[in-house]
Amino acid sequence: MHTDAPRNIDGALHATVEQAADWLIGRQKHDGHWVGRVETNACLEAQWCLALWFLGLEDHPLRVRLGRALLDTQRPDGAWHVFHDAPHGDINATVEAYAALRSLGHRDDEEPLRKARDWIIAKGGLRSIRVFTRYWLALIGEWPWEKTPNIPPEVIWLPTWFPFSIYNFAQWARATLMPIAVLSAHRPSRPLPPQSRLDALFPDGRDGFNYDLPARFGAGLWDAFFRKADVVLHALQGWGARRGGPGWLRRGALNHVVEWIVRHQDHDGGWGGIQPPWIYGLMALHREGYAFDHPVMAKALDALNDPGWRVDVGEATYIQATNSPVWDTILALMALDDAGLARRYPAQIDSAVRWVLQRQVRVPGDWSVKLPGVEPGGWAFEYANNFYPDTDDTAVALIALAPFRGDPKWQAEGIDAAIQRGVDWLVAMQCRQGGWGAFDKDNNQKILAKIPFCDFGEALDPPSADVTAHILEAFAKLGIERSHPSVVRGLAFLKREQEPEGPWFGRWGVNYVYGTGAVLPALAAIGEDMRQPYIMRACDWLVARQQDNGGWGESCGSYMDANLAGRGAATASQTAWALMGLLAANREQDRDAIERGVLYLADSQREGTWQEAHYTGTGFPGYGVGQTIKLNDPLLSKRLMQGPELSRSFMLRYDLYRQYFPLMALGRLLQQRGSTAARGD
Repeated sequence: MHTDAPRNIDGALHATVEQAADWLIGRQKHDGHWVGRVETNACLEAQWCLALWFLGLEDHPLRVRLGRALLDTQRPDGAWHVFHDAPHGDINATVEAYAALRSLGHRDDEEPLRKARDWIIAKGGLRSIRVFTRYWLALIGEWPWEKTPNIPPEVIWLPTWFPFSIYNFAQWARATLMPIAVLSAHRPSRPLPPQSRLDALFPDGRDGFNYDLPARFGAGLWDAFFRKADVVLHALQGWGARRGGPGWLRRGALNHVVEWIVRHQDHDGGWGGIQPPWIYGLMALHREGYAFDHPVMAKALDALNDPGWRVDVGEATYIQATNSPVWDTILALMALDDAGLARRYPAQIDSAVRWVLQRQVRVPGDWSVKLPGVEPGGWAFEYANNFYPDTDDTAVALIALAPFRGDPKWQAEGIDAAIQRGVDWLVAMQCRQGGWGAFDKDNNQKILAKIPFCDFGEALDPPSADVTAHILEAFAKLGIERSHPSVVRGLAFLKREQEPEGPWFGRWGVNYVYGTGAVLPALAAIGEDMRQPYIMRACDWLVARQQDNGGWGESCGSYMDANLAGRGAATASQTAWALMGLLAANREQDRDAIERGVLYLADSQREGTWQEAHYTGTGFPGYGVGQTIKLNDPLLSKRLMQGPELSRSFMLRYDLYRQYFPLMALGRLLQQRGSTAARGD
């Protein structure tokens, strides 16, 4: 804590805001955008280490650097975890890291590997690993392919009305499923050398090991049905192999899938803006005979040198699961506008606005398969991801651009047309339930979550409260009336989604603090009466979760354990979300809580920024069985926390969350206090 920290709220506000804005401006890139590191878990480095082995590139210089990263992030107990301060290690990350280090030639009796091996065995061994970890072990000859979920490439031909069409899977699952279908059809492996095999993970031998997938909690009859279907698919594939390899139907399906993969490659060499389809796509095309000097392969491999994907720290290299330049830039613009400082940095703001306008996606993507007549108009999250713009980025981009509509300069650069395209696209993407998913319309076929392939995490993209809230807030900023049908349906969705205790679930941020901090400002923006009982319950819930130090925090574990909702180490980003929610309601009784939150941010700021090691972004929530954990279902939460679902969470730390969200919250309070002073209060 600052020894000379200002205790006067006005002094704390102004000093903290100005320092935060200067820090943010100082990190802007030369072309106008912002981007921070996206930190995830050791699976990224382990999988690339194994992929390069599988590709025959065991001497690739990156492998040693990836191994260094793995050793640097191992926990004292020998495991690797999936988010900072996780209560325990993760079986999948630990098995994959152990296998990667073995592929690098590390001996099993070296202390890091011995500790990892002992931890794995103590946690029940390989029986409880997820599907993706099984695929990785199969690729290096440590797991029988026939004991992995079979993904027949013929799924590429299923029509969209059929439940198992690839376009009924979430964007991230669809883009990953296609290359895995190729690998599943060929069942390739490049075994580790004898001295590096994973025999130690089979302490009772391989012959008697049970390779079957364990039953999933809550799966029921559909789980049993799909397991039987998987056995049949494997038998048919084995029968085809005995008859001389894939027949004309299988070969045609493989050709179609390969064409789909090649057509979907992004211009930076990756696929889908995320790591899984990139790494699996590279291996699938290699198995299909694509040489490393083929343009598609060369571009995919060269992406490993792209600073948008890799982070070098000393002798270690970390591969990012995604990159977030559009998201970071539009939120930075929002924060500077909320703080009333846009005019203070005219050149920097102009370059950022221009950069955002240039990033609007003007070509059809996968979303257009179900909406063929809709004009493209969304924004994507990453540097290169034209196939998958998302509604959340689009909404926040519209909020960030809204203040510049009346400027003739920006009108000449097409800002009005860009905004209208974005609005029209969002209206078309609204789901039947009234809310919005992230990447697709009506992506909610729950039966898909029951197939064995989908044990890795959430395979669907249903509407969520946080995304819906951002879209309604954007519509309000643009002057769209609350009587507009999309707003009416969106508001009804938000009311239905509220938890009985008051908060809203956060799909893309951790968790109920994020969801509630998104919904309350949206309700205020569209003109909802903020004195209504359901809004009061939300505010009361936030105030009840404030900590003694004035901050707010919530553990990633709240996705599995309802008792952790709104509870965890205080962070700058989550404190900001709570403050924005309370500021939107603007209740007299919350003034003390708000001022305590402001002083927490002021006192914890260092040299214009905040330190935040905790993960407050969400990739996969972790429940992994196609359902949302409700706060009034403690039995389900207890079962999930004890089971493998905790290992299905995929959490993210966005480095700039610690910066622009506090600036946003403090700026809104400045605006609120300024308007009060203007009235003479």
